[in-house]
Amino acid sequence: MLNASFLSLLSRKSQMPEPHDALPGRATPMPIPETHFVLGTPLEGPFAGMEQLQVGMGCFWGAEKAFWQLKGVHSTAVGYAAGFTPNPTYQEVCSGQTGHNEVVRVTFDPNVVAFDALLRVFWEGHDPTQGMRQGNDQGTQYRSGIYAYSDQHLDVARASKVTYQEQLDAAGYGAITTEILSAPTFYFAETEHQQYLHKNPGGYCGLGGTGVGCPVGPLEAGRD
Repeated sequence: MLNASFLSLLSRKSQMPEPHDALPGRATPMPIPETHFVLGTPLEGPFAGMEQLQVGMGCFWGAEKAFWQLKGVHSTAVGYAAGFTPNPTYQEVCSGQTGHNEVVRVTFDPNVVAFDALLRVFWEGHDPTQGMRQGNDQGTQYRSGIYAYSDQHLDVARASKVTYQEQLDAAGYGAITTEILSAPTFYFAETEHQQYLHKNPGGYCGLGGTGVGCPVGPLEAGRD
């Protein structure tokens, strides 16, 4: 049985902190490599002619790999967003005291891959009904989230949520808990987390979907 102190810790990590209770962080950004370990493209930009999306799907290692494999995705990076602490460390985010989500920032060419195709990868790639956890990973940093960079993309994301909820209802799943917000500040994660599953092919990946298909956008057309 789980002891009371461990259960209490999980409970605290699954509750968003108040802004005034969050860790102070720091002004210095995280040092990052110049290029993507798989795609060879810049990690930070500039990205002329490209569009972006941030998503939270649980542990960001597997989520990032799901997107860098898509044709039309120019670059991906893992980081922290939608919390309060500036330039947090991984350990700080895992403490539950920053409010941040583990996210993937996807930079894509809209002439090659449609925004709704990215949403389909998002919805099918995890279980968006689990609240502040994903599988065995529990805490605020594992919540489901879509963070869009334009009003148009926000509208499309919200409409896709309604569409996918209908599919989940039919399959017996509960309500989607995904937060859909305008893209907050993206703080890069440490270098060792960038493209982690490329550098560690046998590494942990807790990513797993519901098995329920999402009729939002073309998927096969977006695959390499």
